Amino acid sequence: MEFDFSKVETPDRYKLMSAAITPRPIAWLTTLSSDGVRNAAPYSFFNMMGSAPPLVAIGLMRRPDGTYKDSARNVLDTKEFVVNLVSEGDAPAMNLTCIDAPPEFDEIDAADLATLPSSVIAPPRIASAPVSMECRLYESIDAGLTTIVLGEVLRFHIGDDLVDPERLHVDTLAMKLVGRMHGAGQYTRCNDLFQLARPTYADWVKRKEAHNDR
Repeated sequence: MEFDFSKVETPDRYKLMSAAITPRPIAWLTTLSSDGVRNAAPYSFFNMMGSAPPLVAIGLMRRPDGTYKDSARNVLDTKEFVVNLVSEGDAPAMNLTCIDAPPEFDEIDAADLATLPSSVIAPPRIASAPVSMECRLYESIDAGLTTIVLGEVLRFHIGDDLVDPERLHVDTLAMKLVGRMHGAGQYTRCNDLFQLARPTYADWVKRKEAHNDR
């Protein structure tokens, strides 16, 4: 079945894309307003975009009237934010911070989340997060009802028990991360894996020649 997205209404485009593009990692953003009000909110339009410079990208949807939500407003105003990754144990608290509260509402306090100070930016880190990345705004793009922000990672915090400091081997499964799935309120655990070795062209040529010689 083919859909001409120029003829599909916005809610239906969202429904199709968000149900098909899964699982999606979750950026649990912590920000501060220009008045110092803390904010926490999860966003699943998120991923790593490169390492030179180290960039993450987050899609922040606007309200139907076109105004910015709190996270986007804070990021654009202060140019700082923390991306916290979400473990299964933090999922209920993360879900609470989805709440449609007014700007003065402190989601961190409401979810009873402990925080730690960041090293080089003002917004706090979530203490229980297995990974927290202190970011400075690199670029922002307004695209319709979405604001896409690129953040440059300045500091990368990870639990001592989750990484080998010499080999930089991360015990990804031990982080027990959750990802966003399709439908209202559906998430997945990231522990069902299979492995494929990345092919090389030289090996492919050898196999092809061996097959042709049969």
